[in-house]
Amino acid sequence: MAAFPTNAGAVTPEWLAPRLCAGGEGAIVALDFVPIGTGQVGDTARFTLTWDRPGAGPQTIAAKFASADLTSRSTAAMFGLYAREVNFYRTLAGAIDVRTPHVHASELSADGAEFVLLFEDLGPARGGNQLDGCSIEDARHGVIQAAALHASTYGAPWLADAAWLQPVPGIVERMSELYPQAHALFRERYDGMLAPELMAICDALNADIAGYYGRNPALRAVCHGDFRLDNMLFDVCGGREPIAVVDWQTAGADCPLKDLGYFLGCGIGSAVRRPHEDELIDLYCAQMSRRGVPLTRAMIWDRYRLGALHGVATAVFSAAFVVRTERGDANFLSMARNSCELALDHDSIGALKTCLETGSC
Repeated sequence: MAAFPTNAGAVTPEWLAPRLCAGGEGAIVALDFVPIGTGQVGDTARFTLTWDRPGAGPQTIAAKFASADLTSRSTAAMFGLYAREVNFYRTLAGAIDVRTPHVHASELSADGAEFVLLFEDLGPARGGNQLDGCSIEDARHGVIQAAALHASTYGAPWLADAAWLQPVPGIVERMSELYPQAHALFRERYDGMLAPELMAICDALNADIAGYYGRNPALRAVCHGDFRLDNMLFDVCGGREPIAVVDWQTAGADCPLKDLGYFLGCGIGSAVRRPHEDELIDLYCAQMSRRGVPLTRAMIWDRYRLGALHGVATAVFSAAFVVRTERGDANFLSMARNSCELALDHDSIGALKTCLETGSC
């Protein structure tokens, strides 16, 4: 049994108040919660609090817990996702120029299968939605946040030493073993729903999946790993700030162009990407250069092409190994379609083959 509440219904005023009350004084006399978000790996709720005196603590907070679904929770534990998110907030969130929610408290079980994070409430805010897409203005804000994350950590010597950023031992081999099973399920589920030329991208990646997962990128920074609209809030705190980035359970040390290819591919969709792709890539390079990491489009192009495949792999693998929902099915189809369209536009499979042949990843 974890020594902390592992779901919203288990949170008590007595446990919560000392973690929120400045100076340790004040009591919560009533609390209510409602589920928020669309995540399938963790469960999030917004709490409304009534204190025994005005100003004793925040009136609302957000809290995140391990998923109630056994499949999703087991997948998260296998990949170390909960430990990764807790450690991101404990060790890195305050040291980078990325807008993330302030954390009041965090707890993690010894086996990494249960956790709780208590966040500031960023509402009212507009949640990004994979299925609805976004405006070009939202896309620009996302790209600026990506550059802020990557430039803050680009080539940092501690990347190789931070234990929480490293893959779980043996996980690359395990994913390579499981992926063909996920691909077969994905292909069956979305047969006739994904255009044949796009499903061919999925097939080609499956054929080279061990090489894809086994790459050793030469350029490294902290990557979000799931940098898409569902993990972004816009017009946060009633419009006082343009964007915040949440859901850091897939953070890791990797090629930063993985996040950019993923966001412009599976994230914003082709309707926004195609007419604005050059502008958004140039914006990323300009923001990185302004922050002390000089980049040009020519320098990043092949790695950007390769980054699109992260969206394909994530959609295929997740479809098999997280809880199945109607929205999830639509979400993974959207992610795969958008990513495959970028991959087809720019021959991402060709970029992967070159990477594996030359080692220039």
